[in-house]
Amino acid sequence: MSKINCFIPFNDPVVWEETLLELTDSTLINRVYLLGQRDPEIGIERCSFIQTESPFSTDTIKKIADHSTGVDYSMIITGESKIGLGMFALERFMLVSKDMEAGMTYSSYYDSLEGRLTAHAVIDYQPGSLRDDFEFGPLLFFNSKALIRATDELKESFEHAGLYQLRLKLSQASLPVHIPEHLYSVQPMDRRASGKKMFDYVDPKNRVVQVEMEGAVTTHLKEIDAYLEPVFKEISFDEDSFELEASVIIPVLNREKTVADAIESVMAQRTEFEFNLILVDNHSTDGTTDIVKKLAGKYPNLVHVIPDRHDLGIGGCWNVGIHHSQCGKFSVQLDSDDIYKDENTLEQIVNAFYEQQCAMVVGSYQMTNFNLEEIPPGLVDHKEWTPENGRNNALRINGLGAPRAFYTPVLRELNVPNVSYGEDYGVGLAVSRHYQIGRIYNPIYLCRRWEENSDASLSIEAENKHNLYKDRLRSFELRARINLNRSK
Repeated sequence: MSKINCFIPFNDPVVWEETLLELTDSTLINRVYLLGQRDPEIGIERCSFIQTESPFSTDTIKKIADHSTGVDYSMIITGESKIGLGMFALERFMLVSKDMEAGMTYSSYYDSLEGRLTAHAVIDYQPGSLRDDFEFGPLLFFNSKALIRATDELKESFEHAGLYQLRLKLSQASLPVHIPEHLYSVQPMDRRASGKKMFDYVDPKNRVVQVEMEGAVTTHLKEIDAYLEPVFKEISFDEDSFELEASVIIPVLNREKTVADAIESVMAQRTEFEFNLILVDNHSTDGTTDIVKKLAGKYPNLVHVIPDRHDLGIGGCWNVGIHHSQCGKFSVQLDSDDIYKDENTLEQIVNAFYEQQCAMVVGSYQMTNFNLEEIPPGLVDHKEWTPENGRNNALRINGLGAPRAFYTPVLRELNVPNVSYGEDYGVGLAVSRHYQIGRIYNPIYLCRRWEENSDASLSIEAENKHNLYKDRLRSFELRARINLNRSK
C-alpha cells in the first residue's frame, strides 16, 4: 500500500494525543511530523519534529515538501482541533486522489460537539474559489509529487500566506477535488456566528496577513493571465441627459421596523444638487407599504414603486430603480435597515465621482446595533483597496464595502444580478474590470446588525450556498479577464 506522511501544527499535547495515537496506529501512515518552535518530545513512535517559526509560512511549506519525498501522499492538518478519522477515510482519500489525478483533495466532515456529530458539508472548488478563507476543512490531502513540484515553483516567500500560495499554485495544474462525504470529525475551535466571522478580513490586526494574501493572489493572477494592469477606461459624465444628479435606491421587503428611519436619513441630506429617493417595495406584506405611502405624501421626491413582477430579488429591485424614468445620473445604495451617518453623505459620494473620475464609489461604514450604538468591529473601511491593485485583490475578498454608488449609464449597461445575496459584489467586479472604483474612507453610513439581518447567523447550508454563488461570480469574472487579456 502507498504511504502517507502527516504534518500537524503542534502546541498543545492534550489536543493532539488521541489523534496522534490513531494516526501512528495506522499502517498507511509512514510518519507524523509535528510543526512548531519547540520540540514537544512526546515520545510517540513514528512521530518526528520539524522546527518552524510560523505554522504555514513559505519556509514551512518548503520543509513539508522536503519531508514528503519517498511517500506517495502528504496530509496537512491546518489547525489545532481534535480530529477523528472515519472508517477507511485514508483509503478513500488515496483512492479518489489517484483516480482523479488530484494534486489536492479535501472532504466534508462532522462537527463533534459534546459527543454529538453534526454533518458539516463544504463546497466544490472552482476557478473563482480564490478566497484565502475558502473552507476546505482542517484536513488537506496531497499527492506528494504534485506538492513538491508546486513548492519548487513558488517565487516569493511569505510568513503567513505559504499554504494559500501553495493551494493557488497547485490549482494551476488541477483544481482541488472535493469528496462530498464526511470522512472525519472535528471538535471546532471557532464557534462564532456567521455574522461575527464575516468581518475578520477587515480587522486592522489582520492587516499584515491580508497584505501577504494579496501578494499571493496577485502573483497567481499574473501567472494565469488574469491580472489587470492599472489602466482604466476614461469616464465621461455626460453620456445621457438626466433631470436629477442623484437617486438613492432602496429595495425593501417587510422592514416596517426600519424603513422609516432609512427614508428620513435620505430626506435629511443637504446637497447643492437635486436628488430623489426611489424606493422599490417588493410586495411587502407587513406594514412597510403603508409607512412608505404615508411618507411619500410628505416628501415629493420620494418615488414609491411597487413592481409588476413577483420574481425579483434585491438585484432585480435595483434594476427596476436604475431603469426608472426618474432615476438620476448617479445611483446610490441604502439598505432598508440602515441609515446615512449624517446629512453630508450624499454630497460626499457625488463629489467623489468627479474628484476620482470613477464609475463606482464605495464608502465606509460604522457597525451599530439596532439602537445605533457602535459595536465591533466598529469602522469598516476596506483600506485593503488600492487604486493600483484593488480590482485584482477584489477577486480574493468577499465584498467591496458600503455604501455603493454607480454612474447610472454604466450600471444600466451591466444590470444587477437578480439575486438577494452577492448582487452588489458581482456588479462591482464587473465594473472594476474596465473602470476605476473610487473610495471614501471616513464613515458615511451606519450599518445596523440585528436579528433580522440576512447574514446575521447563517446555517452551514446557507453559508455554503452564498459562498458557492460568490465563487461562481469570481469564476465568471476570472474567465472574462483572461479573455480580455488574450484579446489584446
